[in-house]
Amino acid sequence: MSALSPSGSLTERAAPHALALFRVVVGLLFACHGAASLFGILGGAGGTGATVEAGSWPGWYAAVIQLVGGVLVLVGLVTRPAALISSGSMAYAYFSAHAGEGLWPIQNGGELAAMFAWAFLLLIFTGPGAWSLDGLLFGARRADRQAAGAASTREPSAA
Repeated sequence: MSALSPSGSLTERAAPHALALFRVVVGLLFACHGAASLFGILGGAGGTGATVEAGSWPGWYAAVIQLVGGVLVLVGLVTRPAALISSGSMAYAYFSAHAGEGLWPIQNGGELAAMFAWAFLLLIFTGPGAWSLDGLLFGARRADRQAAGAASTREPSAA
């Protein structure tokens, strides 16, 4: 049964909206990390009040991915590609900066990197949910393609 079906359960109907809220919160939190590192706001890089040096590897590049990827995910624009790059950057951060310090994220300080990596991985597969620029800009075309695909797979009616 479709999530948009009036006869669907409340959870089925609410699912795209809950997914959109999840996407907005994850995108906002990720963008805040990038803004803090790039501009020294919200406590700055690592809570020091400082910024990362422009062009420094990997900190500056990670901060740019966090800011840009977070904003794109927040507004739901090119959500899947933005989530893919963001998830990959957090997986890289986890394995390069945290995994060597202990087996579990709670031991090695990598909880945030792990959570962001998995949250973005989820968004790659689910898409943006409701209230996204992807849906606004590309939703009608996607619906047309799906309808055309469904029509081509139907058997011709007997006359």
